[in-house]
Amino acid sequence: MNRTSIACASVLSLALLGAAALLAAGPLSPPAGPVTSTYKTLTEVEPRVAVNAANTPGDAANLFKITQPGSYYLTGNIAGVVGKNGIGIASSGVTLDLNGFELLGVAGSLDGVGTTASSLRNIAVVNGSVRNWGDEGVDLLSLAATNSRIDGVLASANTGIGISTGNGASVTNCAAHQNASNGINAGSGCTIANCTVYNNTNHGIFTNTACIVASCVAYNNTGTGINTGNANTISNCSAYGNASNGISTSTSCTVSHCSVYFNSESGIGTNQGTTIADCTVRSNTLDGIACVASCVIRGNTCSNNGNTGDGANIHTAGGDNRIEGNNCSGADRGIDVDASGNIIVRNTCSGNTINWVIAANNVVGPILDRTAPASAAISGNSAASSLGSTEPNANFTY
Repeated sequence: MNRTSIACASVLSLALLGAAALLAAGPLSPPAGPVTSTYKTLTEVEPRVAVNAANTPGDAANLFKITQPGSYYLTGNIAGVVGKNGIGIASSGVTLDLNGFELLGVAGSLDGVGTTASSLRNIAVVNGSVRNWGDEGVDLLSLAATNSRIDGVLASANTGIGISTGNGASVTNCAAHQNASNGINAGSGCTIANCTVYNNTNHGIFTNTACIVASCVAYNNTGTGINTGNANTISNCSAYGNASNGISTSTSCTVSHCSVYFNSESGIGTNQGTTIADCTVRSNTLDGIACVASCVIRGNTCSNNGNTGDGANIHTAGGDNRIEGNNCSGADRGIDVDASGNIIVRNTCSGNTINWVIAANNVVGPILDRTAPASAAISGNSAASSLGSTEPNANFTY
C-alpha cells in the first residue's frame, strides 16, 4: 500500500470514530428550565407510618396508639407491660402490618391489638405474631368494629380469645393455638378461611349468623371444634379430637365435604333446616350426625360412631328429615330415627349392633337384607346383579 492510500484510510477511520462518539454522547445542551433533583423522598420510598413513640405515642391504656387513618407498620418486636394494650386503634381506615414481628404480652397486660373507640370500620391487621397477652390477642369485637380484615396472624397463649372480630369481617390464613378462650371468634356476615385452631380452652372457631367457614382445621379444642349460629356454610373443614362436638350449627346451615373424627361428643350436631352432605364422620363418642327436624342428610360416610360411648351413625330426633344415600357401618345403631314424618331412602348399613331403628309412620324405601348375598365370586368382564331388587329407593343391609 502506498503512502496516499495509508493517509486516506487514516482520515476515514478518524471520521468514523468521531461520528460514533457524537452518536454515543447525545445532545450537549441541557433542557430549558431550572435544574431539579431526581431522588425519591423518604415518604415516597416508604409511604407507611412506623409504629413508634414519636409517630404513635401511647397513653395510660396503650403502649402505642393509632389515632389517624392510614397504613402503619412495625419495625421491631413489642414487649407488653401490665395494664396496657400493645397497640390501640382509635380510628377507622387503618391498616396495621405487623411486618413479621411479634407482640409479646405479659401477665396482667390487656389486648395485643385492640380498638379503643366504638363503631370503627375498615381496619386490617396482618402478618405477624400476637402471644401471651392478658386479654385477647387481636380484639376488633368488644367495641364493635365492622368490615375488618385479619390475615396471616398467629395468636397463641392469650388469656382471652386469640382473634376476635365484629360483623362483616374476613379472617384468612391465621392460626390460633392454646388461647384460654375461643381460638377465633367472629360476628355476623363473616368469612373465615384457611385457618387452624388448635388446643384452645373453649371453641376452636365460633361464629354468629350468616358466615362462611371454609378449609379450616379444628384440632383438640376443649369445646366444639367449629361452632356456628344460623345460616352458616361450613365446607372442606377437618375437626379432630375436640372435647365436645366436632362441628355444631344452629338452624338453616350447610355442612359439606368435611372430615370429622374422634371427637368426644357427636361428630356433627345441628338443629333444624340444615343440609349435611358428602362428609366423612368416624369414631366420635356419641352420634356421628345428629339433627332435629327438616334436615337433609345425604351422601355421608359414617362409621364406628358411638366409640366408647353410645351412638348412632345418623340420629334424628324430629320429623321432616330426608336421609338419603348414606353409608353407615360399625356403630351401636346404623340409622336411628326417633320420630315420625321422615323419609329414608337409598342408604346402606353394615356391621352396626342394630342396623336400623326407625319409629312408626315414616316413609322408608324397602330395606333388603344382603348380609349373605347369593352371588359367587366375580372374575371377568360381567356379573349378574346381587341386589335382588330394581327398586331405585331401596335401602340395603349388607
